[in-house]
Amino acid sequence: MTLRIPGGPTGPGTAGLRIAGLRERERERESEQEEVEQEEAEQEHGAERGGVPDGEQPVRPIPGIRHRPAVQPDPALVAEVDRRTEQWAKELDLVPPEWEDQFAGFGFGRAVCLGHPDHADVERLLVAARLLVAENLVDDCYCEDHGGSPEGLGARLLIAHSALDPLHSAPEYEASWRAGTTEDAPLRSYRSAMEHALPWAAPAQADRLRHDLGRLHLGYLGEAAWSLDGATPAVWEYLVMRQFNNFRPCLTLTDLVAGYELPAPLQALAPVQRLTALAGNAATLVNDLYSYTKELRAQHPHLNLPTVLARRDQLPERDAYLRAVEVHNTIMDAFESESAQLRTSVPDPVLARYLTGLHSWVAGNHEWHATNTYRYTLPDYWPQESA
Repeated sequence: MTLRIPGGPTGPGTAGLRIAGLRERERERESEQEEVEQEEAEQEHGAERGGVPDGEQPVRPIPGIRHRPAVQPDPALVAEVDRRTEQWAKELDLVPPEWEDQFAGFGFGRAVCLGHPDHADVERLLVAARLLVAENLVDDCYCEDHGGSPEGLGARLLIAHSALDPLHSAPEYEASWRAGTTEDAPLRSYRSAMEHALPWAAPAQADRLRHDLGRLHLGYLGEAAWSLDGATPAVWEYLVMRQFNNFRPCLTLTDLVAGYELPAPLQALAPVQRLTALAGNAATLVNDLYSYTKELRAQHPHLNLPTVLARRDQLPERDAYLRAVEVHNTIMDAFESESAQLRTSVPDPVLARYLTGLHSWVAGNHEWHATNTYRYTLPDYWPQESA
């Protein structure tokens, strides 16, 4: 089922020098490395400075992509969510100085305000913002380029999940667990974000969140396994992984952030589960499409839908990218039409509100990607005037 390809580098060249007396050479290497890192940073963040790397275009809505317009948030509200999220991150020592520009460039406040226009209050928006920060820290530090690796990922994610779903054991080992979940930024952020969420969440909502974050971790592990094997999955296998390594934990907060609860019997209905999955899959493929050029420039290889389509279906890069847009649009069309059908067949006002929340989050997610010039550019696949 999987296509094996020559493996790329699995980590930075960090082997220590073993020969004494080579301090001058070591200084030269450090200087060269600093120049390389500076060049990579300048290339990656060229759009934020007003330019883009060769062969790319400034980010904008992808021509032909299906999306709804998002409700634009109040700038003052965005600034307040950003301020308090940054304050929380500093209190927990989550972001070292060298990552501060990336933290600010992400735009956590704008992301959650776009996704939750029906929020009940700023405190509930902060629940979403803290969880979003924590999820990104786990991904970046455990899985990707800020020290992440597929090796040993399962054990790291197991302990990380315990920061959300705590250990119940002998008291002395619970004390050791509590100390252990403060050892690094991903653990501290997960534990604190969940502690801040619990006062606002009904028991079923909290359990739903833990379950959806477990799905996310399972997706991380599937992708890590392919990386270790040097394998490219079949397209359908990739889409299975992406249904788990997915924005679902952000989407299914919609009722918590809005201040109501979708009852568990409604939430468990097969059509509701399908629509939640379709919404998450569409939103996640938006990330594949908008982060495509960013991932091509990354230090370590990334899988995304255009890359998998190119390899497995032997398509030119541009054709594979446009095919990925079509796949996204097919999922969006299904989400739109089946959502309308469910509103008619199950005319429940709370369910209707939940479905509206899913639509709002999908629209806000697209808007955030399509306007985040710090993080994203587009491949040079269309005339500029096609925007």
